[in-house]
Amino acid sequence: MSELLQIYWPLIVAALVLGVAIAWYVFNASRKTRVTGTSRDVLDEGAAPAERNKALIDSAPAATPMQPAVGAAIQPDASGDDLTRIKGLGPKLAATLRDLGVTTFAQIAAWDEAGIDRIDSQLGRFQGRIRRDDWVGQAQLLAQGDDAGFAERYGKLS
Repeated sequence: MSELLQIYWPLIVAALVLGVAIAWYVFNASRKTRVTGTSRDVLDEGAAPAERNKALIDSAPAATPMQPAVGAAIQPDASGDDLTRIKGLGPKLAATLRDLGVTTFAQIAAWDEAGIDRIDSQLGRFQGRIRRDDWVGQAQLLAQGDDAGFAERYGKLS
């Protein structure tokens, strides 16, 4: 082994120096752009805010959050349905729907395209689940009490 070290010591030293240089570059060199400016903001110099910005700040909010109108003709009962029976609708989505006023299968079954879009836009990262999992079709069968038809089309109820 000492013979190998005597023969290849220049290569070993070169590899060690190269490794240290690469490690230094990876750990210490920063590729982020640093902003180093000495200019100050106009407002720091005592200037008044622009009238346009003042008008925007002082104005009332442009729009208020819209409460979805879901199944206006159908009033949910006090208890509501177990919405988690719909495939693809778990406890978190059921809670979100309850917060939006949706508590029965009949309400979901009555959704049209506009109603689906309105609710879907408020589901956050779950957007698209209504159509993908066919909640309306499932809710129609469950609202009618057709458990056999539901099991045939969507699988056994869990």
